[in-house]
Amino acid sequence: MKRSTDRLLALAMLVVGVVCFAKLYPALGGKPLAPARLEVFGLAGVLSVLAGLLFLAGLLPGAAKHDPAAPLFGRDAEIAPAGHPRLRRAAFALPLLALIVIVADQFGPWRAPRANSEPAKETVTAPAQPAPRPSESKPERETSARPITPEVSVEPATAAPAQEEAATPALPEPATAPAQPMPPAASTPPPVQPAQSTELTALAPGTPAETVAPPPPAPPAQPTALEGHRDAVVWLAVSADGHEIMSASTDRMIKLWDVDGKRLIRDLGRQKDMARSALFMPDGKTALTAGDDGEIVLRQLSDGTVLHVFSSGANGGVRQLKISSDGKRAVSGHDTGSVVVWDLEKGEVLHVLPGHDWSVSSVAISPDGTRALTGSIDGELKLWDIVAGKQLRSWHGHDRGAYGAVFLADGHHAVTGSGDYTIKLWDLDTFKEVRRFDGHSGTVYALALSADGKRLGSVSLDGTARIWNMDTGAEIAEFDPGTGPIYSVAFAANGTLLTGGIDRTIRDWPAAGGDGTVLFAGAPE
Repeated sequence: MKRSTDRLLALAMLVVGVVCFAKLYPALGGKPLAPARLEVFGLAGVLSVLAGLLFLAGLLPGAAKHDPAAPLFGRDAEIAPAGHPRLRRAAFALPLLALIVIVADQFGPWRAPRANSEPAKETVTAPAQPAPRPSESKPERETSARPITPEVSVEPATAAPAQEEAATPALPEPATAPAQPMPPAASTPPPVQPAQSTELTALAPGTPAETVAPPPPAPPAQPTALEGHRDAVVWLAVSADGHEIMSASTDRMIKLWDVDGKRLIRDLGRQKDMARSALFMPDGKTALTAGDDGEIVLRQLSDGTVLHVFSSGANGGVRQLKISSDGKRAVSGHDTGSVVVWDLEKGEVLHVLPGHDWSVSSVAISPDGTRALTGSIDGELKLWDIVAGKQLRSWHGHDRGAYGAVFLADGHHAVTGSGDYTIKLWDLDTFKEVRRFDGHSGTVYALALSADGKRLGSVSLDGTARIWNMDTGAEIAEFDPGTGPIYSVAFAANGTLLTGGIDRTIRDWPAAGGDGTVLFAGAPE
């Protein structure tokens, strides 16, 4: 029994020694104790370990021969002395000394407060990243499969000329795609969710990743008005009677303007993310708007009341939206490459088409409302039967992204602009290029056809707007306000050309060429 007790005592001494050395371990990891405490725990640890070893050594059998008279069994055998008694006695004194040292260190009057015995912790804060300028896109999840976001769509990859690179607003681009010409991200506070609305969700693939292009240089100072847009004007639409203009901006606002009185009629509402499209419905009483938030909103023109909300769900942000001439259907192109056909009368989804491998950058609906032409940022064009929900043809129409698609009145021809700086007229029966309009030195971002179909208006990231003869392809007029990229274009009822761009203004240009005027100025920065 006694030998077992002695072994337990020896083990306890060794444990005390290990604990003392454990107190020294932080010193090895760069967090030293005070020098005095190092000595205390070092000494106590050495004494305890030594005591344990000596005690074990004292339990070893002695060198003397066994006494034959010593009892082998019974009580006397259990208490018979064994080993080296002197070593055992010495081992008893050492743990007492270690215990005294530790108690003195912990409770002695000379002990310094614990707070002073350890160095103060140091907090290192990384410098904050500078906030993005209004014209910059948020870096988000990019460089992979397919693209997403003026903050905006992206284009499959090739090196862009230096001139366009300097003019292009901050755009997300995939690692393998050409530079995406899109307007900058909105800088206004997040909008309030419409109070009363119904929601319809279409299912489709998830949103792709993006990269961010460098921001463009700041445009020259322009006239401003408090009611004007606070960021780039990326969409313009003219009412059927020609008296009103609707605009959408990266500031997320949709605005309704009086052309004759040159005044703002009202703010129609705000998208949750940057607004991209704003279209007058054929009834003249409502409008359909869409943006990067993935919502298509039916609004009342008289007061901006939200009548219905269509949500694109997993299809992602709405990059392009067009309405059939009878107002029964709408087609939306999304940043995931999906194409969605909507039944506006029933408020439901007709078709969700797999669409493109890259973000959709243009949509057009034929005059009879049965077909749609869509373009992607990789230059691919697709023709769809939107009644049956099937693809009719796909072809590579441009070397880079296809923008601003427009059907001609005959329904058998369409025009597309591109990141390869060209404008092409297509025969949709043979899918051959009929004519090319050359002249822009930057991405042709938007197109508009005059009411008589004889003139084509185009705007580009090269900062110019142009009017073309549709029959010959000749340039009729060129306009250069010197204010940077232009993103939106429409023909006014009187035949003049309306443009909107990065300078936040809406300008009016004479049909035959010459100097334009600021129709509606942007808000002060």
